[in-house]
Amino acid sequence: MTQAALQQAVRRADIDRWQGDAATALADAVVVEEPLEIRAVFRDGRPERSLAITMRTPGDDLHLALGWLLGEAMIHGPSDVVRIESVDSGRPACGAVAVEFSPSVDLDLGKTQRHFHSTSSCGVCGKASLEGLGLDLAHARMPVAEAFDINVIHQLPALLRLRQANFDQTGGIHAAALFDFQGQLLDIREDIGRHNAVDKLVGAQMSQGNIPLDQRILMLSGRVSFEVLQKALRAGIAVVAAVGAPSSLAIDVAEQFSMTLLGFVRDDRCNVYAGRGRVRGHGAN
Repeated sequence: MTQAALQQAVRRADIDRWQGDAATALADAVVVEEPLEIRAVFRDGRPERSLAITMRTPGDDLHLALGWLLGEAMIHGPSDVVRIESVDSGRPACGAVAVEFSPSVDLDLGKTQRHFHSTSSCGVCGKASLEGLGLDLAHARMPVAEAFDINVIHQLPALLRLRQANFDQTGGIHAAALFDFQGQLLDIREDIGRHNAVDKLVGAQMSQGNIPLDQRILMLSGRVSFEVLQKALRAGIAVVAAVGAPSSLAIDVAEQFSMTLLGFVRDDRCNVYAGRGRVRGHGAN
């Protein structure tokens, strides 16, 4: 990660650090959290419209916007975007990205316009959300990918940790990384939001023409929610692994769409919640 990117993502805070009953004044590193607005702009004279506001760590905003648009099914590939650029939001400490869509994109603003601060529960309402995702992706069951050795999975947390530059500084940021089935790290992104880290990663891969990602493993530094599985599914990612726990709805998504989902990947252990057929080892209890 470049020094400029680190400066965007991290700032200093004056603190008192207590050890027992003694305090020391220090400057601590903290992760930056600021809003980003995603806007639709038009050539035909229509006024621009706000699509979303998400709280994110500054940096890689264009990839974040692309990943978010793909995750929301507003686009299906880079050809659906004519132009995307960072613009002045007109508000201090608030970023903005302007997106001009291809004329072929059917942008239903009445349906898709959402003003919100993204959280782990945005847009999620249990069974209804899963049913809606199923209707939207009725033919999206993952192809049968080659099996991978479980020992590859055991290596991923350490490989991920080695590349978490902002976590080293702050201890307070999530990471999403992409590996091949041999355990080679292909790309990594960090953000204060788990879902934003995934959007940045997917957006970067889409901009390089690498979607779908069905022969890749998505590795997460935290837990796995419905929203993260939805984003992985739309990017064609068949295998999702995480240091933390999956939610019940995330497991339901993985089962319904033939994804492989692994949780608690740490200390040479893991749980496989769905898609067991892709995992091979040298023995079983």
